[in-house]
Amino acid sequence: MSEIRVLVTGASIAGPALAHWLRRRGVEVTVVEQAPGLRPGGQAVDARGVAKEVIRRMGLDAEVRAACTDTAGAYRVDADGNVLETFRADDHDGDGYISEIEILRGDLSQVLYDETRDGVEYLFGDRIAELAQDADGVDVTFVGGDRRHFDLVIGADGLHSALRAMVFGPREQFVRHLGLVLAFYTVPNEFGLDGWAMDYHDAGRSAGLRPVPDATKAIAMLSFPAPDFDIDYRDVEAQKRLLREQMAGFGWLTPGILAHLDDTPDFYLDQVAQVVMDSWHVGRVGLLGDAAFSASPMSGAGTGLALVGAYLLAGELAAADWDPEAGFAAYRKQMQDYVEANQEIGRLHVQMLTPSDPGAEASPEADMDAFTALIDRAVGGPELPDYDGVPDSGARRRPES
Repeated sequence: MSEIRVLVTGASIAGPALAHWLRRRGVEVTVVEQAPGLRPGGQAVDARGVAKEVIRRMGLDAEVRAACTDTAGAYRVDADGNVLETFRADDHDGDGYISEIEILRGDLSQVLYDETRDGVEYLFGDRIAELAQDADGVDVTFVGGDRRHFDLVIGADGLHSALRAMVFGPREQFVRHLGLVLAFYTVPNEFGLDGWAMDYHDAGRSAGLRPVPDATKAIAMLSFPAPDFDIDYRDVEAQKRLLREQMAGFGWLTPGILAHLDDTPDFYLDQVAQVVMDSWHVGRVGLLGDAAFSASPMSGAGTGLALVGAYLLAGELAAADWDPEAGFAAYRKQMQDYVEANQEIGRLHVQMLTPSDPGAEASPEADMDAFTALIDRAVGGPELPDYDGVPDSGARRRPES
């Protein structure tokens, strides 16, 4: 068979991770990203359980750990800053509330890009304008005017996936708002963070601070309940007005955090939402990561789902000799339980944070055995096949860190 050509949309985490594995399977990979370059900073993301094994198989354990935030743990505090609970990064073998592998989204994206850029074509500042597929492949026209033919196209372009809307239907069919809005952005570390995160919760709202490798800075995180959310995710000024209105009067260090809203370089606000789809592919076009199965930031598993999904998608397509129907079906079968468990964790976390209706029936007592089993499914994930029978150019050999 002639060389397989795959187009991947999105250069955050899922896209470059998939590019890594496709390249190792002998594929010619192009990644197209609408932004003019990699986006730095962003939320601190975690790798737990099976996701750590994928990083090891990528040969990137040392690089990822070197770029981690080195957060020692987290304190849950009251309005006066008194510590109510303590969570340590080494709790539960490093897979607890604060993971031993915690890294800024932008830093992980940079690690993945640096590892793949010599063998993968990256097209920044462009996007798909049109595509048409048939039994022989997918013809793609880019906004920049270029026209190309690919064997497969994979959307790894996030919650607001343009490829999903183009091929599968409008976002309203698949995106489920969970009733919470989350914002985060970089602030000066004038709050005394010394390697420990801090979180304050009250009546459905929350404020938090996360340390980053640059000790002069911190990541602020704010959330508030919102049954409806209709602000355009691209309208930054409207988002900032909403955040100020909803967090007005909130205690702890919130006024100082909000004071930096207009001078932060990387403001982000969006609904906490999940993506639920009956199928993650149509013909030769498939989806990966948040575009296919977002579990929401409240699951703490978006990075793990992206990394594990990338490994399994490339492996199953290669094992199926690049037959899209068989490869995509096997990928979904491998991922389904892992996705469902983490989406359930995300929903439960939102329910814990948002106030219930005073007239609602009291929630039944939690079944701790069932909850423990759910955590095991969400962290342990699927058993990773070795894909011994498919091409693999091999991971880079590096000394253990």
